[in-house]
Amino acid sequence: MTSYPSQGHPTGPPALVGEAHACAECGLVFSTLTVEEVLAQLATLPAQVTQAVTAAGPDLLRERPAPGTWSVLEYACHLRDVLATSTIRLYRARTETRPVVEPMLNDLRARRFRYNELDPAAILAELAANAHGLRDEADQVGPRDWERTVARLPGEERTARWLLRNALHEGVHHLADIRRGSGAA
Repeated sequence: MTSYPSQGHPTGPPALVGEAHACAECGLVFSTLTVEEVLAQLATLPAQVTQAVTAAGPDLLRERPAPGTWSVLEYACHLRDVLATSTIRLYRARTETRPVVEPMLNDLRARRFRYNELDPAAILAELAANAHGLRDEADQVGPRDWERTVARLPGEERTARWLLRNALHEGVHHLADIRRGSGAA
C-alpha cells in the first residue's frame, strides 16, 4: 500500500483501518500512541512535509512517478484535506452522538479540485493551518470523550482517539510517499 489513489473502486471507498492498526509500511502502531504523542508528532508534520515538498523541486513536484501513484503536490494536498476532514470529524465526535461522516473520496478530490495545478506554497500554508486546527480541536476533547465514536460506512465505527491517530498515520505514511516522489527517500 504505497499509494492510496485508485482507478475507481466498484464497491465504494476502501475500508478504514481498524482501531489497533499496525502499518507494515510506515511502522506506525495505533495502540502504542497516546493522544499527547500524536499531538506532538502532528506539531512537527507541517515542517517535515514542507521540507520534503521543497526537496522535490519544480521538475518532480507535479510528476506522477507511476500509474496510480500521486505526485508530490497531490500527496501534500491530500494531507491538507485529511487534516481538515479529521478536525471536522473530531469536532462532530465530540459534539454529536455517533455521527455518520462522509468518505473523503480522495481520487475525486484530486481530480475535481485539480490538486496538481495548485500553488505549492499555498498548499503548505493551508496544511500547517489545518494541523494547528486539528491540535486545537483535540485540546477541546475531554478525557472521557476520546471513546466517543463516528461511523462512516456500515461496520465502520471508530473512536475519537482513532480519528487523531489515523490523521497522524496518514501524515507519516504519505510523508514517506512525498519523500520517495521527491527523490529524498
